[in-house]
Parts: sequence; C-alpha cells; structure tokens
Amino acid sequence: MGTELINVTDIFGENVFNDTVMQERLPKKIYKNLKKTIEEGKELDLETADVIAHEMKEWAIEKGATHYTHWFLPLTGVTAEKHDSFISAPLPSGKVLMSFSGKELIKGEPDASSFPSGGLRATFEARGYTAWDCTSPAFVRQDASGAVLCIPTAFCSYTGEALDQKTPLLRSMEAIDKESLRLLRLFGNTTSRKVTPSVGAEQEYFLVDAEKFLQRKDLIYTGRTLFGAMPPKGQELDDHYFGTIRQRIAAFMRDVNIELWKVGVSAKTQHNEVAPAQHELAPIYTKVNIAVDHNQIVMQTLKRVASQHGMKCLLHEKPFAGVNGSGKHNNWSLVTDDGINMLEPGKTPHENTQFLLVLTCILKAVNQYADLLRESAADPGNDHRLGANEAPPAIISVFLGEQLEDVLEQLISTGEATHSLKGGTLQTGVTTLPDLYKDATDRNRTSPFAFTGNKFEFRMVGSRDSIANPNIVLNTIVAEAFAEACDVLEQADDFDKAVHDLIKEYATENQAIVFNGNGYSEEWVKEAERRGLPNIKSMVEAIPAITTEKAVQLFERFNVFTRAELESRAEIQYEAYAKAINIEARTMIDMASKQFVPAFIGYTKTLADTINSVKAAGADASVQLEILNEVSALLKETKEALQVLVKLTEEAAGKEEGPEQANFYHSEVVPAMEALRAPVDKLEMIIDKEVWPMPSYGDLIFEV
Repeated sequence: MGTELINVTDIFGENVFNDTVMQERLPKKIYKNLKKTIEEGKELDLETADVIAHEMKEWAIEKGATHYTHWFLPLTGVTAEKHDSFISAPLPSGKVLMSFSGKELIKGEPDASSFPSGGLRATFEARGYTAWDCTSPAFVRQDASGAVLCIPTAFCSYTGEALDQKTPLLRSMEAIDKESLRLLRLFGNTTSRKVTPSVGAEQEYFLVDAEKFLQRKDLIYTGRTLFGAMPPKGQELDDHYFGTIRQRIAAFMRDVNIELWKVGVSAKTQHNEVAPAQHELAPIYTKVNIAVDHNQIVMQTLKRVASQHGMKCLLHEKPFAGVNGSGKHNNWSLVTDDGINMLEPGKTPHENTQFLLVLTCILKAVNQYADLLRESAADPGNDHRLGANEAPPAIISVFLGEQLEDVLEQLISTGEATHSLKGGTLQTGVTTLPDLYKDATDRNRTSPFAFTGNKFEFRMVGSRDSIANPNIVLNTIVAEAFAEACDVLEQADDFDKAVHDLIKEYATENQAIVFNGNGYSEEWVKEAERRGLPNIKSMVEAIPAITTEKAVQLFERFNVFTRAELESRAEIQYEAYAKAINIEARTMIDMASKQFVPAFIGYTKTLADTINSVKAAGADASVQLEILNEVSALLKETKEALQVLVKLTEEAAGKEEGPEQANFYHSEVVPAMEALRAPVDKLEMIIDKEVWPMPSYGDLIFEV
C-alpha cells in the first residue's frame, strides 16, 4: 500500500501562529509587549495589536487563507464562527487590498441574541462581543472551504456577562493562580511566578459507515440509536480493546493525526476501545485553556475526517445500548512556570508536607462541592452512561491508592505519618524478560476522581461535552480550599505545627470522600449513602447545584460567575435537556409511525398469507400461527406505547419552560420512550432481516 511518508517534526504546528512564528515575524518590541500581555495579563494597546494583526494576516495569506474568524465557545456545546474576508473596499483601479487591523483582531461583534443566554439578553438586544484570547494561539484551518484564520476568543454580552465557556475558564485560571502562589510562598518558594492548570483530555468516539448512518433517522437527529437489539456478539470477548486497528480505521487515524499535528494538537495515543467500533485518541498535556480549544479541534477534526473516509464519527455518550458508551478523561494537575508539579508526591509522600497540604485541600474541595463537580459533567447522554458498569458511578468519590491512603490513615489515627509504602519489583518469571518496577499504587477504573501518580483524572465528563465546565469547577473549588488554608497559615505563629494540624484536620474531616474499592458494586451505593455522599443520577437532578447559595458565594468570591450568570446557565441547561429529550421522543414517534409499524403490519400480512397457504396444502401451520400471534401482540404493544408517547410529548410541550418542563420530560417522557423501545427491540429478533427497515446494531458496529 503506497502511503506518503510523514515527518512529524516538519509539519507539527505549521499552521499555528505560535511563539516561533511570532519571534520570526514580529519586531522585537512588539513581540516583548505581546509576551508581557500573555504572561502578566496586561492589556494589549492598539498600536501593538495593529502590527500583530498585519503580520498574522500576511502569515495566514501565505497559508492560503482568504478569511478570518473569531472562533469561540458559546453555550450551545459546539464552537461558533463568522467568516470575514481580508479584502477591503475596492480601489479606483478596481483592485482590492487585503487588510486586517488590530481592532479587528482584538474585538468582533457577533449577534448575541441568537445564542443561548438564559434570560441575560432579550431577543431584541443583539449586541455581543468576542475578545481575543492571546494566551491561546491563532491557527489556520484548511478544509473544503479553503483556509481560514481562526482566532480563539471569549464571548460576552453588551452588558459584560459571560455568554461562553472561555470567559469563566480564564477567570478561574486567575483564581487558582493567585491562591496557588499564596500557598507556594508559605513554603518558601520565591521563584515561581505563575501556576497554571495542566490538562490532557482523552477522547473516546465511535465510527460507523456513512451509508448505514444515513439510513438511521435516530443517528441523524439525535446522535444515538433510539431502537436496536444487541447482535449475537457484543464486547463480551474483550477482543476489540487494544486489538489490531483495521486498515480503514488506521487510514482515518493517520489523516486525523496529520490534521491535528498541523494545528499544534499533540495527538499522541490512539487505540481500539472496549466496544466494537469504538476508539480513543489522547493528547499530551497542555495549559487548560489551550487544552479546551484543542479538544474542540479534536472533535471537529474527527467528524470532518470521518466524512472524508465514508464514515460518521459518533460522539454521543451512549450511541448503542448494551455496549460501553464514550466519555473523556480529564487529567488535571497544577504546574508552575518553572516546571514544578504541585501534585507530584515524590518518593516519600509522608515527608512531602507541601504535597500533603495540596492533596488534603483537594479532598476538602471535592467533598464540599461534590454536587458541583457532578453537575459539571451533566448531559442528557451521560444519564445513560454514568453508573452503567462501564463508566464511573454518579457518586463522586476520590481514589488515592494504597500508598496515599496509608499515609492519610497514619495522620488521622496517630497524627504523624512516618513511612510510605514502596512499589518494589514485579518479577515476570521469564529469564529473558526484565523485572518491572512496580508502582506503589494500582489504578482504579471505577473511580470518578482518581489520583494517578501526579494528577487527578476526572472520568465523568461526557464524550461530546466541552471540558471547560469541569475545569472551571475544579479550578475554583481548589482555589477556595487553598485560600482558606492560607488564611489560617498566614496568621500562624508556628507554621510547621499549624500546617501539620491543618493537614490532619482536612484528612480527618474529608475521609468519607476517599474510596479505593469497586465503584460499580451495589455495596458501594449503600456505603456511599451511609457516608452521606450524594448520588445524583440524572442531569435534571444535578442542575440545581449551580444556583445554591454555597455555589453562588464560591463563584462570586473568585469573580468566576455572577449570580445572574449562574442562574442563566441553569435555565439554559434545563432548556437544553428538555429540547434534547423532545427531539428524541419526536424522532421515536416518527420512526415508529412511518417505518416500524408499517413494516410490522406488512410482516403480519405475509405470515397470514403463509398460514392460509400452508393450511390449504393440508399441512400443520401451528408454528407460523404462533409467530403471527407473537408479532401481533408486540405490534399492539408498540401501537399502545406509541400513543402514550405521543400524548406525553404533547403534554410536555405545554409545560412551563425550566425545571417543571425538564423534570416532566425526565420522569414521564423518558420512561414512555423506553416502553416504546422494548417491543420494537423484541420484534427485531423475530422479523426477517430483509423486512427490517434500517441497519441493525450488527450492521453498524461490525461492518465499518
């Protein structure tokens, strides 16, 4: 197979206006001013912006760009962009100039009334602004439309409220930076100047054949299959996980990597996931706001390249019932500008006082705001995934592993930690193989919030969601825990004694959140209830967490969200849930009415004709009659369930928008959808494949 050889070092970042490009193209004074803005958060003056804009435009035009766009993350769950060409007013000669000003670089003006605002803006109040996030580099995206200069931006309303994911994320980064530096200074660190959350987001996804996808209205309209019986084989053999990557998929992955590398996304790991047709891509860690942008680029690239290969990429959390769904693991740590990872325990964690304070502060934050962390991963699709013995349970707990749990138990029971468990050596028993260094701690795939060496892995996030919201919450709750610890320690007469006492206090008061066992077990559900840990099973139950007085005070203290912004987000989420379930219900009604019921009626006629023919021939038709009776009974059940769903969906539409409507969809419409699906899925196992009106699960997940 002839495949063009790729030199990654030659193409990596070639379409990014990165630091190397800026140093080459910008005058030294302008470059220094921009770096100062990025590193110190200073405002960029228009004169500097004009020079940057000119050089950025020239560079982008060399890459084939004809347009630029302010690329932002509104509260729709996807990115948004409006393309403007570089051409200016025609000259008298009829020619045009290509121009791009500093003002155009710094600020854009999309229509704010057409994006979700949760009541922050009236429909007639249209003005909104996008502001360049110069800490996230601009890039040129090359696709079917040509080449477009994409400028990552924040998006806010005319009155200043955040209408996007990036603005509160940047605010939370400032909060965690300030409080982390306070903590580091207490431990004598005078050299670190900035602390930034570092994040790596592992992305799971499914691939299906495009032709089969287009024969399924449920996949087209909702991203998941609303009907479908399991094929004879699913994932029970565990043969897909890390299995050999098929050639069609490998070719797709290769092109995805190339596209990502060009725009500076450090795609590193790729493999088959547990479920058939499921795969994963993981990048190298980077600053959280860049990681958020990169993950959006990853999702867009997966979809675009899949289409080019005659496939469709499914990012829904549960596209197929009966096999594992998809999520993304948000790996979070805190790193200083001079390379110190604040979550690095070292070889003797029991002696690392700074780490133990950081760790127990995080335990306190997660315990106190478990509801907020759960809400940050709330999504209609995640309701099908969380707690389904394939993803973390809906109960927030923290896995620390044997080593750290032992250290905390020493602190709690005796007030002193005198030793740390060692990893040792794992002997393979084969003379030609080397002995392996054994970590002091195993990993726990059932934990929603797991310590994995020098970072925490938040495993709840849904596969199609932005990672912005979970990181906004993580940054802010940990910032508060750091701030409260610093408030105590800065007033202490004896720092060593005070920090020792505080670590013990936090470890003792928050030990209920620590759980190293099997998060899938029923015993854990009961134990978590006994410990007083919340078990928030659905999105509609999770949403109220963001508007509690506790949450409002937290976010307002650190200037991450105002009360109005939080209330607007709650309204948007209730509305998003109701709309998502309404679309699913109406899609089921459409499919059942126009595809399934007619197919079932046609099949009963075929069976009846067969029975009459067999009887006329004087043979026994009892088997055919038995099948006819079974199909007819399930047809009747389908019709009755369809009528109920139609009635409830109409009733839901008349409910007041907000909590009332969302809760009605959750408590009434969703069960009615399940009741309609049940007889249809049973009929799929009876009716001839040739009669079935759409591709089956087996067709979708094994024929790609």
